[in-house]
Amino acid sequence: MRRALTTLSTMIAGLALAACGEKHDALTLPARGGQPLSLMLDYLPNADHVGLYQGLADGAFRRAGLNVSVRIPSDPSEPLKLLAAGKVDAAISYEPEVLLARNRGEPLVSVAAIVQRPLTSIISLGRRHITDAAQLRGKTVGTAGIPYQSAYLSTILQRAGVPAGSVRQVNVGFNLVPAMVSGKVDATLGGYWSYEAIQLALAGRRPNVIHMEQAGLPTYDELVLVVRKATIVNHTSLVRRFVQALGRSYEVVRSDPRAAVRALVRANPSLEPKLQQASVDAVLPDFFPPAGKPWGFQNQTDWNAFGNWMLTHHLIANRNDEVINGASDNELLAGQGL
Repeated sequence: MRRALTTLSTMIAGLALAACGEKHDALTLPARGGQPLSLMLDYLPNADHVGLYQGLADGAFRRAGLNVSVRIPSDPSEPLKLLAAGKVDAAISYEPEVLLARNRGEPLVSVAAIVQRPLTSIISLGRRHITDAAQLRGKTVGTAGIPYQSAYLSTILQRAGVPAGSVRQVNVGFNLVPAMVSGKVDATLGGYWSYEAIQLALAGRRPNVIHMEQAGLPTYDELVLVVRKATIVNHTSLVRRFVQALGRSYEVVRSDPRAAVRALVRANPSLEPKLQQASVDAVLPDFFPPAGKPWGFQNQTDWNAFGNWMLTHHLIANRNDEVINGASDNELLAGQGL
């Protein structure tokens, strides 16, 4: 639910059948034309999706025997709801949203991390001189009204020794950046350091950024690829081929990010190229896991820690360990599984 956080923005290397660790039987390609797979974005196309549009542009998915169609939600709350209802085959979403969906009893599983660290951040304009959480004392902080983001702020203030009552929290909806620019709030929690902060910098607004994981919040995968558990069981080849083709496409982005941004902008002409390039350049290392791990790798220890943080803050109940356990799965990544 994060890309709709600002009104200032107007707003997937060919298939190697013998690739290391990939199951030959799982990679048997369907008939000519490709097996359909519908994917819903988390919000409007942007730099975070650069690997997806690279793969669409260079035929990576077609070579994997897939006919991928991309859908854009009319509302940022739609993707996981439509996925759970079987209206789409896969969706891009966020780790907290996956855990919340599982808490509602929706059998959804994250099968790859697209962005390996939090992008959500506390952003303020330079004139406010808010460079660490302790300086939030006495300030007004705007949020998008998302409960777990309020819990983020509570955790950050507690670690910084700032009484929660000394900080005024205001729900500004999706108008986080305008609320800052207009002076309605001193800072916001919800925008991305890789997007809104860059947008502000390009506009000469000198943003200050406080990163979630550096301010006391357990780290998490900001952007993830989600499918229904039944799809993993009944259509393993479909999901495996898509995940691994997407991973190869992000590797192409790493080798030539400028060409990849051109592919993104060609597919989405309303995007401003300079902003998209700066955003891709900033987040590029975070599209990839630590050395030795396949693209999309999800650290299960980190998932458990973040899930337990949500549990502690009464955001999820984790009845019978069903919410946190099994929320993420690395078995379909290159070199993983049987």
